[in-house]
Amino acid sequence: MITASIVKELRDKTNAGMMDCKKVLTETNGDLEASIKLLRERGIMKAGTKADRAATEGIITARVNDGATSGFLLEVNCETDFVSRNENFQAFVAEIAGKLAGSDAHDQPAALALPHGESTMENFVKEKVVELGENLQLRKYVRFDAAPGGYIASYIHLGGKVGVLLEVNATDAATSAKPGFQELVKDLTLHIAASAPKGLSRDDIPSDIVETEKDIYRVRLLEQGKPENIIENILKGQLAKFFAESCFLEQGFVKDPDITINQLLELKGKELGDTLTVTRFVRFGLGE
Repeated sequence: MITASIVKELRDKTNAGMMDCKKVLTETNGDLEASIKLLRERGIMKAGTKADRAATEGIITARVNDGATSGFLLEVNCETDFVSRNENFQAFVAEIAGKLAGSDAHDQPAALALPHGESTMENFVKEKVVELGENLQLRKYVRFDAAPGGYIASYIHLGGKVGVLLEVNATDAATSAKPGFQELVKDLTLHIAASAPKGLSRDDIPSDIVETEKDIYRVRLLEQGKPENIIENILKGQLAKFFAESCFLEQGFVKDPDITINQLLELKGKELGDTLTVTRFVRFGLGE
């Protein structure tokens, strides 16, 4: 009987996938050393020797279904720009994206656990490491399924160096077919790619980050000799500026900095005769 403990031991020694470990252990009747040898012969163990090398190049890609009700953003990394431009690597990323498009995986762990051939997506990536000779990682993956009235859009910038996935909600389903709505959504994805907001609203900015910013501003004000009794009032203004730079809805629109994204949504909503809201977004920067 192949126990979970011996499978774990083989995985720890070889960095091979669980299914590969179970398979070779079954073939060798649980002989650990014979299993290691078999994994080496098949090239699966070799992937583990590259696992600690930095993989910061690669491709960010996206897929959105025809109804714009579901979509995902995917980042697959390699070590060098040379490999990222290789047709073999690009076909590899396209195969992963195609597999994910037909699945219901919503995050990276679920994506890696998907069946692929006789094994898993995780092992498919490890096998490609052996073939291409570089550390490869399915590093980031996020899927959005729209709520009723939601519209999913994506944007890929700089040939796969930056990617955006966005959900915009309208109260009337017919609004999403209007050219003005389509133009707005495109502009919003471009804005996110260019401005890299840290969150949708103030609620999305972690409190520890806010407190760190306050501490930094407080030290600066003390060094400038500001009286302590007015520092808290000044801090309110400094934090308002920080949120305006960090929160998507409060940022100045990249094409017209005099209006915020919130104001843009209100203006476009009036033009289209609807109420528009941005539900969520995600932005990937390659290797970040």
